[in-house]
Amino acid sequence: MIDRNAFRSLNLIASFRELSSDDTRRRTLLSLAFTQLLVQLSTLPLALSVPSMAEAFDIDVSQAAWIVIARLLVLGATVFFFARLGSRLGQVRIYFLGVMIMTAASAMAATSTDVYQAVVWSGFVGIGASMITSNSNPILATVFNDKERGRAYSIPIISARVGTLLGMAVFGVFLQFFSWRLVFLTSVPVGLLALYMSRPLLTYDFLKPGPAARNVILGAPSALLMIAALSAFILSGLHVHEGEESFVSAEALEYHLPMHALFLALAGVFIFVQLKSTQPFLNFGNFRKTQFSMALFSDHTFHMSMMAVVTLVPILVENGLGYDPIVASWVLIPGQGLGIFLPLIAGYYFDKSNPPWLRPAGLMAIASGFVLLALFSTHVPVWVLPIMLLPAFIGTHTFNAPSNALIMNSLPEDRAFASGIMETSRQMGHTIGVTIGATMLGLALPATIDLMTLGEAEPFYRTGFQYASTAVIFTISAGALVAAYQGGLIGRKRKAVEKIEAPASAD
Repeated sequence: MIDRNAFRSLNLIASFRELSSDDTRRRTLLSLAFTQLLVQLSTLPLALSVPSMAEAFDIDVSQAAWIVIARLLVLGATVFFFARLGSRLGQVRIYFLGVMIMTAASAMAATSTDVYQAVVWSGFVGIGASMITSNSNPILATVFNDKERGRAYSIPIISARVGTLLGMAVFGVFLQFFSWRLVFLTSVPVGLLALYMSRPLLTYDFLKPGPAARNVILGAPSALLMIAALSAFILSGLHVHEGEESFVSAEALEYHLPMHALFLALAGVFIFVQLKSTQPFLNFGNFRKTQFSMALFSDHTFHMSMMAVVTLVPILVENGLGYDPIVASWVLIPGQGLGIFLPLIAGYYFDKSNPPWLRPAGLMAIASGFVLLALFSTHVPVWVLPIMLLPAFIGTHTFNAPSNALIMNSLPEDRAFASGIMETSRQMGHTIGVTIGATMLGLALPATIDLMTLGEAEPFYRTGFQYASTAVIFTISAGALVAAYQGGLIGRKRKAVEKIEAPASAD
């Protein structure tokens, strides 16, 4: 028998009203939605505008790519630091300051007269995004209890998907017919709205730092060491060297091997310092919490697969099948549209019963989408590709909100740590996902690929996509196995509690 209340709660407006039962909750959700929209809109212009900015500044695309690299570098390396800073000074203060920085930096980026200015402002955009994402999770977890967080997380996730669709639909027009500067300016009104929605959060006493905040030790040397190690790791996966974008060419080896070695050295020193410290900057003891670590691992594999979708699918469509870049956008847009409502459904069912199959099923759906593309993409018309990708996008949009909620629920005693390490893991997952995908793709490409015609090169790109898809499928399957095991543990624990409570209720 299907529960009527379940259908009633599947209505987006009804669920939002339930979550926003008072002004505090409503303001928090609106603030998180607009800031997530701001982060998404501030991300898309950097990636989409690189060719136009390279042409405007009369530089190579490889030089203009530093605009994107600067943001990725700053965001990935500092997000844990700002989570710790938020626990000391107050999450809302750092969060609100991040909105101000992002809005101002987006406006200033639009005024850049050379690539150096654009890179600097892009770095500030990354700082603002880092301050927002690292502190929005503890804010949400403070306002909403563990039975509401699945649905609550779905609201900013849906807002991000709206930002993605908006960017895909509008920014291409701006770049084609107007100016890249207008693309950056789009973030300014959104940022001002986010500031307006976020300002009341500064007045809520329960969101202000308590007496325990004074005991939070930031540890500047450890913080700088962690930032340096993460920066080296991110740079080790980027092709900022001469020659072809490869991990095996002579130029690539001269760059990537020393960067990998630098990362390992810095990471080793950082871990040693933390283990010897009585008040570590990063408390490794939190990873002994099995539920937290398992949820984090599954989430990490998920974000590796996300970057594989947005990087490998365009390569397949453009280089492997010979279609124009706009066709790659058409292939991705239908799946992105599912993100407007599926996260709310997944969040609702997580809050209601946390079914053990929900997260592993989402991850396996992503894997099945890659299986379909790898096996059949060359045998079907292009309009079938979005249909074949639907399982991957369904899995993406059903996994995200429950994963966020479970990670934050698994470490209630240190929400700043949970948020900081979750966002750091995601950024590292993006880097690893791109690196693995590029490496596997490169194994199928001959050294003479640049000398071939488009038609001659297409079979090699299709084979490379199959190699890369295989890596994604195995990685995401590992995450699904861990999620399934964790779901089983949660289910058995729930049944044990019910058995204990049943006699008591009968009495």
